[in-house]
Amino acid sequence: MAKDDWRLRIELQETHSYPLLERLGLVKDEADELAAELRDSRLAVTHDEDTVFVYAASSLELEKAKAVVQRELEELGYRPDALITEHWLAAEERWDDQPATADLEQEAVREGYAPWEVRIPCADHGAAEKLADELEAEGYGVLRRWSYVIAGTATKEDAEALAERLHGQVEAGGELVYEAVRVHPFTVF
Repeated sequence: MAKDDWRLRIELQETHSYPLLERLGLVKDEADELAAELRDSRLAVTHDEDTVFVYAASSLELEKAKAVVQRELEELGYRPDALITEHWLAAEERWDDQPATADLEQEAVREGYAPWEVRIPCADHGAAEKLADELEAEGYGVLRRWSYVIAGTATKEDAEALAERLHGQVEAGGELVYEAVRVHPFTVF
C-alpha cells in the first residue's frame, strides 16, 4: 500500500537548533528517548542549518511527532520561528506550502522565447529566405541565419510535426544554437 509523504518543518534561531538536533538524535553526543521514540515510529529526521525536518508516511504519524517535538521545544524553552506541516504533492514535485512553479514552457514564453524550436537547414541563403517567409505566413515565429531557419512552436508535438514535415531538428526553445564550421585539414594559409 502506497503512503503519502508528510514532513514537519521546524525553523529555529541558530542558537536553538543545536540542542533540538541533539535531542532528536542528530548530534551523536546525547541521543536520548526522544530520538528513540521517533526512530521507533520509523520517522526520519534531517536538518539544513537551522531548519529541522521530521518526515512521516501519514498525517496522523506526523501529528504525533509534532506533539513530541512541541513538548521538547517547550522543555528547552524555545519558540520556533515556524512549525509547519507540509504534504508532498507528487504530481507537482513540491511541498504544498511552496508556490507552484511555472513549467519550463511557460517560463520560456515569459522570457520571450518559443518553448520549442525547429532548426531547418536549407540548401542555400535564398532557400532559407523563401522558407522563412512561408513559415512566417503560416504563423510561426521565425529566425533566419544564413542558410538555416529556426521556427518557434508552442508545444513539443507541434515542433516534432514541423520537423518531420521539413526534415528539421527539434530543440528546446531559448537554447544557444551553433554550427561548427568544418575546416579542411589540408588548408594552407
